This record gives sequence, structure tokens and C-alpha cells, in this order.
Amino acid sequence: MSQTTLQGRNRVGGATWATFIIAALFFWSMWAIGFSPDRLGKLPAQMVEVLGFFWPADMAYGWDRVMPAIAESIQIAWIGTIIGALFSLPLALLGARTLFPKLARGVKLISAITRAFPEILLAIYFVPIVGLGPFGGALAIGISSIGMLTKLGAEVVDSLDHGPIEAVEAAGGSRILALRFAVLPQVLPEIIAHWLFRFELNIRASAVLGVVGAGGVGGVLLNTLRYRHFDKAAAVLVLTILIVLVIDMVSGEIRRRIIRG
Repeated sequence: MSQTTLQGRNRVGGATWATFIIAALFFWSMWAIGFSPDRLGKLPAQMVEVLGFFWPADMAYGWDRVMPAIAESIQIAWIGTIIGALFSLPLALLGARTLFPKLARGVKLISAITRAFPEILLAIYFVPIVGLGPFGGALAIGISSIGMLTKLGAEVVDSLDHGPIEAVEAAGGSRILALRFAVLPQVLPEIIAHWLFRFELNIRASAVLGVVGAGGVGGVLLNTLRYRHFDKAAAVLVLTILIVLVIDMVSGEIRRRIIRG
């Protein structure tokens, strides 16, 4: 029997075992969350019933109370994105294996640890330190953004063309000059696109942080649901979704223009 045939059989056997393991994990997870066909069949009718509580939406309340809270959420997301961008750019350069192989492993470990903490857990930690309000939310989003943007930025730097770097260093330029004139011009457009994408994600995250007292529209939504003012909660949801969609479209168009150059 040829070696090629044995390798083919090993791949098929490995794929079979992988499929079996995935299927077993899927059914075990379904059992753990209490899934049943009966509950799934009742879900559409229950969703329609609950949605009926939210109709009609009290849009007057939305404009008076919700828009300032949405503006605060956008400000939280913007400040958090700026914090992430400022700190992640140098960390992304240091985390590139092709530029700083000795430092890259430590930087990526720090990035991974930072990404392991969801924004809401960071907000729960910061609120007792800095007090209730949007400042704690901005810090939470900023730290979370640093981890993600560092990872994405380091991957961009690792994939760049090293010809210009070698040309600068061959001409007697230092590593700092190579970063300034050979690396940054190549990677900044894509890194800025990642910053804008992270801003979109931060808008969604900031809308939830108000639940733990970190400012934004989440606190308004929590209060309306707590007192069963479903018409007002509907206004919060409608306006928040509309604003997020508009920001996504604008940011997406800017990112496409940046990447196309």
C-alpha cells in the first residue's frame, strides 16, 4: 500500500473523528441549555406576544430622554476608541514578530490577557474606582480596545512588504527611521480601518454598560424595563438601533475608501 493512500486514509479517519466530536459537543450543549423541539415550536408565538407589549413606541419620550443618552454612549465609544488607538499603535509595532521577535511574544500575551475581559466586567471594576458615570465606561472600552487593536495591528505589520525597510536600513537609517518612513506609510491605512471597525463595536458595547452604572443609553433602557414601561423601552431600542445602523453605514463607507486608497 502506497504512502499516499495511507495519508489519505489517515485524513479521512481524522475528519470522521473531528465530525463526531463536533456533533457530540453540539448535542451536549443543546442538552445543557435546555433545548427541546417543543420549546422551539412555541418560540414564534411567544415572541409575537412579547413584542406586542412594546407597541406602540412612545417616541416623544425617546426624543426627550433617549437621544442625550445615545449621544453619551457615542462619546463613550469614541473616547474608548481613541484610547485604544493611541496605545495599540506602538504595541502593534512591538508585537510584530518580523520587527521585534524578542518582544512580540510578551506583547501578544498582554494583548490576549486584555481581550479575555469583556467590557462589562471591566466597567464593573472601574465604576467603584472612578464613580458612576461615563468615565468608567470609557476606560473599560478603551482597555478592551487596546487588546483587540494590538492583535489586529501586529498581524498587519507582519504581512507588510519588507523591501522599503531594508532599503532604509541599507542607507544607514535606524530602526526608528525605518518604522517612520517604511512601516507606518504601509500599515496606517489598514490600521485606521481597524480603528473605525472597533468604533462600530464600541458603540454596541457602550449601549450595554449603562446597566452597571457606566453611563450611556443602557441605564435608560434598564429603568424603563424595570418599571415595565415597555412603550418607552421600545423608543429606546428603536432609536438606538437606527443610530447604530447609520454609524455602521458611514463608518463602513469610510473604511472602504481608506482601504482602496
